[in-house]
Amino acid sequence: MSPAEQRSPDQARIDAWTWSVRLFKTRSAAADACRAGHVRVNGVTVKPAQPVRRGDEIRIRHAGTERIVVVEQIIHKRVGPPVAAQCLIDRSPPPPPKEVLATLPRRDRGAGRPTKRERRETDRLMGRID
Repeated sequence: MSPAEQRSPDQARIDAWTWSVRLFKTRSAAADACRAGHVRVNGVTVKPAQPVRRGDEIRIRHAGTERIVVVEQIIHKRVGPPVAAQCLIDRSPPPPPKEVLATLPRRDRGAGRPTKRERRETDRLMGRID
């Protein structure tokens, strides 16, 4: 029996499904994210081969944001964006406004680690130190 014949129509691998609905650019990137613990299914960290079923909630941490999607339809092959949008329900929170992002402290790229003084100032600003 070939792998295509062994596929179940009601479940798919998490790495293949997230790649198929265009949450990741490549399937290997989806598998790497699973191995790194950035993908959760119904609140549980999963491995790349974890089966996903209709109705499962998937949380993905990627590029500093969290995507929350619910599986609406199982697909095994990568499809176009309009079809991919029908296969999931996006429940991700809206991104913060640009005004909020502009007020967050940022270090210049390549500036190295913060000094102890800079770290304390950042902690005070973020409310971590009284």
